[in-house]
Amino acid sequence: MSTKNTLKLAIQCAAAATALGIAGQASAVELNVTDDVEASLYGFARLNMSYDFNGDNASSTRAGTFAMDGDNDKGYFGADAYQSRLGFKVKHASGVAVTVEGDFRGGGGGDLRLRHAFGEYRGFLAGKTWSNYNSFVGATPTLDFDSLAGVPGLQDRTDQVRFTTGALSFSVEDTVKGPNIADTPLTDDLDTRQSAPVLTARIEDSAGIVSYSAAGLINRISADDGVSDDSAMGYGVFGATTINLTDMFAVHGAVNYTDGANDYLYRSGNDFYGTSAYVKDGDLETIKGYGGSLGTSLDLGNGNSINLGYGMTKLDLDDAVKDGAMTNADAETNQNVMLNYQMTPVENVMVGVEYGYFNQETKGGDTTEANRILFATQYNF
Repeated sequence: MSTKNTLKLAIQCAAAATALGIAGQASAVELNVTDDVEASLYGFARLNMSYDFNGDNASSTRAGTFAMDGDNDKGYFGADAYQSRLGFKVKHASGVAVTVEGDFRGGGGGDLRLRHAFGEYRGFLAGKTWSNYNSFVGATPTLDFDSLAGVPGLQDRTDQVRFTTGALSFSVEDTVKGPNIADTPLTDDLDTRQSAPVLTARIEDSAGIVSYSAAGLINRISADDGVSDDSAMGYGVFGATTINLTDMFAVHGAVNYTDGANDYLYRSGNDFYGTSAYVKDGDLETIKGYGGSLGTSLDLGNGNSINLGYGMTKLDLDDAVKDGAMTNADAETNQNVMLNYQMTPVENVMVGVEYGYFNQETKGGDTTEANRILFATQYNF
């Protein structure tokens, strides 16, 4: 394999291993196959340890959750290696490339979970990978696997067909969770469905010190309450940028607005995917939401960095509460702050520590807060 191809493949694997800004150098283990096939194995072993000051507020991978314990002031410690990852990449001389990747977050933690499984050829992609309504441009690097609220688009993977040409990409996608639709107390059995694929378009590029990304989507959701069957169109738009003000200092930012597509407003609602619509007198009424994130990164050199980020999302629940589909106890606003220090003591090893603050406010004004510390160590290959 040529030096050029080796470097290119290593860069691709590093990008896969550092999704959501996870620090640490990564290299691929090359496999001897044939002269017409390049193959590599990549991944990392990672340990996350967390201490929560205000109750047990950790999910698998010890990531922070907005589904907090409330007034519980007891401390909780925990650790797991579920974020550890293994991927396999093959590229044929014809230009066909295949990637399959998994981690161990499935089933609540410990079971193998399929993250990526897709093929690519001349700009066409088919399979499961990051939603096209997504970007890591504008996202502040965090140690927390689930990261900040309000980062660009949907920070999750979905089944899709995508075409990319230059800086532009277009996709036809499935949703991750399906439509989140609320119903009034008068509805006994609500049948919800995604009645059309999600259509997305994105531009992502850079110019000088500025990297930028913007995307839009439209979707169609439906609900049958046993009497009426109604559908509604939803949409979302986001913009994101990272500005490298100096060789050491960068600023990251993103804004996201959705209407009838709050499953694409990351970390909205109770924890991840906000309610997109509700049924009123047989009609489907969409719910609006918005969010954003802002952060900075200080590169100290030699793989060491300090990162500070803030994120928030908010749903417009006024009409849903007034019409009885939701209540004042439903989550309206999520906010979190993360400050971390990441270092590379030796090549392909990352060690970091992060402080996290989580705040959730209900429609009725009740607030729940949590403070936590996360430690991570990651060995890449």
